[in-house]
Amino acid sequence: MSGGGLRLTVAALPENLAVVRQAVAGFAEGAGFDEGAISDLKTIATEACMNAVVHAYPEGEPGPIEVRAEARREDLEVVVRDMGTGFQPRPMDPGEDSLRIGLPLIAALSDGFEISGGPGGGTEVKMRLDYERAANGDRPEERIEAPDTVGTMMTIPPGELARPVLSRVIGALAARADFSIDRLSDTVLLSDAVSSHDPSDFQDGTAQITILDSEGTLDVLIGPLVKGASQRILEGVELPGGNSLRKLASEVEISERPDEEGGGEFLRVVIEP
Repeated sequence: MSGGGLRLTVAALPENLAVVRQAVAGFAEGAGFDEGAISDLKTIATEACMNAVVHAYPEGEPGPIEVRAEARREDLEVVVRDMGTGFQPRPMDPGEDSLRIGLPLIAALSDGFEISGGPGGGTEVKMRLDYERAANGDRPEERIEAPDTVGTMMTIPPGELARPVLSRVIGALAARADFSIDRLSDTVLLSDAVSSHDPSDFQDGTAQITILDSEGTLDVLIGPLVKGASQRILEGVELPGGNSLRKLASEVEISERPDEEGGGEFLRVVIEP
Protein backbone atom coordinates (compact mmCIF):
# COMPACT_ATOMS: atom_id res chain seq x y z
CA MET A 1 0.00 0.00 0.00
CA SER A 2 1.26 3.44 -0.80
CA GLY A 3 1.92 6.19 1.72
CA GLY A 4 -1.45 7.75 0.81
CA GLY A 5 -3.47 4.82 2.07
CA LEU A 6 -5.82 4.04 4.94
CA ARG A 7 -5.82 0.83 6.94
CA LEU A 8 -8.62 0.10 9.40
CA THR A 9 -9.12 -3.02 11.53
CA VAL A 10 -12.32 -3.70 13.47
CA ALA A 11 -13.98 -6.72 15.03
CA ALA A 12 -16.54 -8.43 12.76
CA LEU A 13 -19.58 -7.09 14.63
CA PRO A 14 -22.66 -5.38 13.13
CA GLU A 15 -22.14 -2.25 15.22
CA ASN A 16 -18.77 -1.66 13.54
CA LEU A 17 -20.28 -1.29 10.06
CA ALA A 18 -20.99 2.39 10.76
CA VAL A 19 -17.32 2.90 11.65
CA VAL A 20 -16.21 1.35 8.35
CA ARG A 21 -18.73 3.42 6.37
CA GLN A 22 -17.52 6.66 7.91
CA ALA A 23 -13.86 5.77 7.40
CA VAL A 24 -14.17 5.01 3.68
CA ALA A 25 -16.52 7.98 3.18
CA GLY A 26 -14.00 10.33 4.77
CA PHE A 27 -11.19 8.91 2.67
CA ALA A 28 -13.20 9.29 -0.56
CA GLU A 29 -14.20 12.82 0.44
CA GLY A 30 -10.54 13.72 0.93
CA ALA A 31 -9.76 12.24 -2.48
CA GLY A 32 -12.30 14.55 -4.16
CA PHE A 33 -15.25 12.25 -4.90
CA ASP A 34 -18.77 13.67 -4.99
CA GLU A 35 -21.60 12.70 -2.65
CA GLY A 36 -23.12 10.24 -5.11
CA ALA A 37 -19.90 8.26 -5.48
CA ILE A 38 -19.29 8.40 -1.72
CA SER A 39 -22.78 7.04 -1.08
CA ASP A 40 -22.14 4.18 -3.51
CA LEU A 41 -18.83 3.40 -1.82
CA LYS A 42 -20.43 3.30 1.64
CA THR A 43 -23.06 0.88 0.34
CA ILE A 44 -20.68 -1.59 -1.30
CA ALA A 45 -18.23 -1.49 1.62
CA THR A 46 -21.14 -2.24 3.97
CA GLU A 47 -22.22 -5.21 1.86
CA ALA A 48 -18.71 -6.67 1.72
CA CYS A 49 -18.24 -6.24 5.47
CA MET A 50 -21.68 -7.64 6.29
CA ASN A 51 -20.78 -10.87 4.55
CA ALA A 52 -17.74 -11.14 6.81
CA VAL A 53 -19.86 -10.36 9.89
CA VAL A 54 -22.43 -13.04 9.02
CA HIS A 55 -20.33 -15.79 7.47
CA ALA A 56 -16.60 -15.48 8.14
CA TYR A 57 -16.36 -16.58 11.77
CA PRO A 58 -18.09 -19.02 14.14
CA GLU A 59 -21.06 -17.52 15.95
CA GLY A 60 -20.01 -15.72 19.10
CA GLU A 61 -16.35 -15.60 18.07
CA PRO A 62 -15.93 -12.47 15.92
CA GLY A 63 -12.57 -12.21 14.25
CA PRO A 64 -11.12 -9.15 12.52
CA ILE A 65 -12.18 -7.33 9.38
CA GLU A 66 -9.40 -5.40 7.67
CA VAL A 67 -10.33 -2.50 5.38
CA ARG A 68 -7.72 -0.83 3.20
CA ALA A 69 -8.21 2.17 0.92
CA GLU A 70 -5.70 3.58 -1.56
CA ALA A 71 -5.91 6.59 -3.85
CA ARG A 72 -4.12 5.40 -7.01
CA ARG A 73 -3.34 7.22 -10.24
CA GLU A 74 -6.52 6.19 -12.07
CA ASP A 75 -8.91 5.21 -9.29
CA LEU A 76 -9.64 4.69 -5.62
CA GLU A 77 -9.46 1.08 -4.46
CA VAL A 78 -11.04 -0.30 -1.31
CA VAL A 79 -10.19 -3.81 -0.10
CA VAL A 80 -12.23 -5.64 2.54
CA ARG A 81 -10.64 -8.74 3.98
CA ASP A 82 -11.43 -11.30 6.66
CA MET A 83 -9.41 -14.24 7.97
CA GLY A 84 -12.40 -16.58 8.24
CA THR A 85 -14.11 -19.33 6.28
CA GLY A 86 -14.94 -17.55 3.06
CA PHE A 87 -17.39 -15.32 1.18
CA GLN A 88 -21.00 -16.49 0.99
CA PRO A 89 -23.15 -14.64 -1.58
CA ARG A 90 -26.59 -13.93 -0.12
CA PRO A 91 -29.95 -13.33 -1.79
CA MET A 92 -32.00 -10.31 -0.95
CA ASP A 93 -34.40 -10.75 1.98
CA PRO A 94 -37.03 -7.97 2.05
CA GLY A 95 -37.64 -8.63 5.74
CA GLU A 96 -34.10 -7.69 6.78
CA ASP A 97 -32.99 -4.16 7.66
CA SER A 98 -29.35 -4.55 6.57
CA LEU A 99 -28.00 -4.15 3.07
CA ARG A 100 -27.83 -7.88 2.39
CA ILE A 101 -28.50 -7.71 -1.30
CA GLY A 102 -25.45 -9.45 -2.60
CA LEU A 103 -22.95 -9.34 -5.35
CA PRO A 104 -25.18 -7.73 -8.02
CA LEU A 105 -25.30 -4.52 -5.98
CA ILE A 106 -21.52 -4.39 -5.56
CA ALA A 107 -21.14 -4.97 -9.29
CA ALA A 108 -23.69 -2.26 -10.15
CA LEU A 109 -22.30 0.46 -7.89
CA SER A 110 -18.57 -0.05 -8.38
CA ASP A 111 -16.46 0.47 -11.49
CA GLY A 112 -14.85 -2.90 -10.95
CA PHE A 113 -14.56 -5.55 -8.27
CA GLU A 114 -13.09 -8.97 -7.66
CA ILE A 115 -13.34 -11.62 -4.96
CA SER A 116 -10.54 -13.99 -4.06
CA GLY A 117 -9.10 -16.00 -1.21
CA GLY A 118 -6.84 -13.86 0.93
CA PRO A 119 -3.21 -14.82 1.49
CA GLY A 120 -3.16 -17.26 4.38
CA GLY A 121 -6.93 -17.84 4.31
CA GLY A 122 -10.13 -15.87 4.47
CA THR A 123 -11.71 -13.80 1.72
CA GLU A 124 -10.62 -10.58 0.03
CA VAL A 125 -13.00 -8.28 -1.85
CA LYS A 126 -11.49 -5.49 -3.98
CA MET A 127 -13.72 -2.63 -5.19
CA ARG A 128 -12.77 0.27 -7.46
CA LEU A 129 -14.15 3.75 -8.15
CA ASP A 130 -12.75 5.63 -11.16
CA TYR A 131 -11.77 9.29 -10.87
CA GLU A 132 -14.23 10.25 -13.58
CA ARG A 133 -16.75 10.09 -10.73
CA ALA A 134 -14.78 12.51 -8.55
CA ALA A 135 -16.25 15.95 -7.93
CA ASN A 136 -13.46 17.77 -9.75
CA GLY A 137 -11.89 14.97 -11.78
CA ASP A 138 -8.48 15.48 -10.16
CA ARG A 139 -6.19 12.56 -9.39
CA PRO A 140 -3.99 12.48 -6.31
CA GLU A 141 -0.55 12.23 -6.91
CA GLU A 142 2.19 -8.29 2.41
CA ARG A 143 -0.51 -9.14 4.57
CA ILE A 144 -1.02 -7.27 7.85
CA GLU A 145 -1.50 -9.57 10.82
CA ALA A 146 -4.64 -8.26 12.51
CA PRO A 147 -4.53 -8.61 16.28
CA ASP A 148 -7.42 -9.77 18.42
CA THR A 149 -9.23 -6.60 19.48
CA VAL A 150 -12.70 -5.28 20.14
CA GLY A 151 -11.57 -1.78 19.24
CA THR A 152 -10.76 0.13 16.09
CA MET A 153 -7.20 0.24 14.74
CA MET A 154 -6.31 2.72 12.01
CA THR A 155 -3.28 4.04 10.16
CA ILE A 156 -3.37 7.03 7.82
CA PRO A 157 -0.94 9.77 6.76
CA PRO A 158 -1.46 13.02 8.71
CA GLY A 159 -2.77 16.02 6.80
CA GLU A 160 -5.92 17.06 4.97
CA LEU A 161 -6.72 13.52 3.79
CA ALA A 162 -6.74 12.32 7.41
CA ARG A 163 -9.07 15.04 8.71
CA PRO A 164 -12.40 13.77 7.24
CA VAL A 165 -11.50 10.13 8.02
CA LEU A 166 -10.62 10.74 11.67
CA SER A 167 -13.52 13.11 12.36
CA ARG A 168 -16.05 10.70 10.85
CA VAL A 169 -14.68 7.61 12.64
CA ILE A 170 -14.27 9.26 16.05
CA GLY A 171 -17.66 10.95 15.66
CA ALA A 172 -19.36 7.62 14.85
CA LEU A 173 -17.80 5.94 17.89
CA ALA A 174 -18.71 8.87 20.14
CA ALA A 175 -22.31 8.80 18.91
CA ARG A 176 -22.46 5.07 19.59
CA ALA A 177 -21.28 5.81 23.14
CA ASP A 178 -24.20 8.29 23.56
CA PHE A 179 -22.04 11.40 23.78
CA SER A 180 -23.87 14.72 23.96
CA ILE A 181 -23.62 17.16 21.06
CA ASP A 182 -21.09 19.25 23.01
CA ARG A 183 -18.92 16.22 23.74
CA LEU A 184 -19.16 15.14 20.10
CA SER A 185 -17.69 18.52 19.18
CA ASP A 186 -14.87 17.96 21.67
CA THR A 187 -13.92 14.66 20.03
CA VAL A 188 -13.56 16.42 16.67
CA LEU A 189 -10.88 18.64 18.23
CA LEU A 190 -8.79 15.55 18.86
CA SER A 191 -9.05 14.46 15.22
CA ASP A 192 -8.12 17.98 14.11
CA ALA A 193 -5.05 17.95 16.37
CA VAL A 194 -3.78 14.65 14.97
CA SER A 195 -4.49 15.44 11.30
CA SER A 196 -2.81 18.85 11.47
CA HIS A 197 0.56 17.54 12.60
CA ASP A 198 3.52 16.98 10.34
CA PRO A 199 4.35 13.37 9.37
CA SER A 200 7.77 13.86 10.99
CA ASP A 201 6.03 13.74 14.39
CA PHE A 202 5.13 10.11 13.75
CA GLN A 203 7.85 7.46 13.79
CA ASP A 204 7.08 6.00 10.37
CA GLY A 205 5.36 9.06 8.89
CA THR A 206 1.82 7.75 9.39
CA ALA A 207 -0.65 8.34 12.20
CA GLN A 208 -1.42 5.10 14.02
CA ILE A 209 -4.50 5.22 16.23
CA THR A 210 -6.25 2.60 18.38
CA ILE A 211 -9.68 3.45 19.81
CA LEU A 212 -11.53 1.44 22.45
CA ASP A 213 -15.15 2.44 23.06
CA SER A 214 -16.23 0.23 25.92
CA GLU A 215 -18.50 1.34 28.79
CA GLY A 216 -19.46 4.64 27.20
CA THR A 217 -15.94 6.10 26.92
CA LEU A 218 -13.47 6.66 24.12
CA ASP A 219 -9.97 5.47 24.98
CA VAL A 220 -7.68 6.74 22.21
CA LEU A 221 -4.04 5.68 21.85
CA ILE A 222 -1.87 7.60 19.34
CA GLY A 223 1.61 6.40 18.44
CA PRO A 224 4.38 5.54 18.09
CA LEU A 225 5.44 9.18 18.01
CA VAL A 226 8.87 10.77 18.09
CA LYS A 227 9.94 12.16 21.44
CA GLY A 228 8.15 15.43 22.26
CA ALA A 229 5.40 14.98 19.64
CA SER A 230 2.73 14.15 22.23
CA GLN A 231 3.20 17.51 23.88
CA ARG A 232 3.04 19.27 20.52
CA ILE A 233 -0.29 17.55 19.78
CA LEU A 234 -1.67 18.64 23.14
CA GLU A 235 -0.49 22.20 22.60
CA GLY A 236 -2.24 22.21 19.23
CA VAL A 237 -5.62 22.05 21.00
CA GLU A 238 -5.18 25.12 23.19
CA LEU A 239 -8.42 27.07 22.71
CA PRO A 240 -9.57 30.62 23.53
CA GLY A 241 -10.94 30.87 27.05
CA GLY A 242 -8.41 28.49 28.53
CA ASN A 243 -9.85 25.26 27.14
CA SER A 244 -7.40 22.59 26.09
CA LEU A 245 -7.37 18.89 25.29
CA ARG A 246 -6.10 18.25 28.82
CA LYS A 247 -9.19 19.96 30.24
CA LEU A 248 -11.63 18.42 27.78
CA ALA A 249 -10.35 14.87 28.32
CA SER A 250 -11.02 12.76 31.39
CA GLU A 251 -7.48 11.42 31.31
CA VAL A 252 -4.32 12.27 29.35
CA GLU A 253 -1.16 10.17 29.54
CA ILE A 254 2.19 10.38 27.74
CA SER A 255 4.34 7.28 27.94
CA GLU A 256 7.24 5.51 26.28
CA ARG A 257 6.76 1.87 25.42
CA PRO A 258 10.06 0.16 24.70
CA ASP A 259 8.25 -3.19 24.64
CA GLU A 260 6.21 -2.15 21.59
CA GLU A 261 7.66 -2.89 18.16
CA GLY A 262 9.98 0.01 17.38
CA GLY A 263 9.39 1.59 20.80
CA GLY A 264 8.50 5.27 20.70
CA GLU A 265 6.27 7.72 22.54
CA PHE A 266 2.51 7.19 22.91
CA LEU A 267 -0.26 9.65 23.72
CA ARG A 268 -3.37 8.24 25.44
CA VAL A 269 -6.51 10.36 25.70
CA VAL A 270 -9.67 9.15 27.48
CA ILE A 271 -12.90 11.07 26.80
CA GLU A 272 -16.12 10.40 28.69
CA PRO A 273 -19.65 11.58 27.79
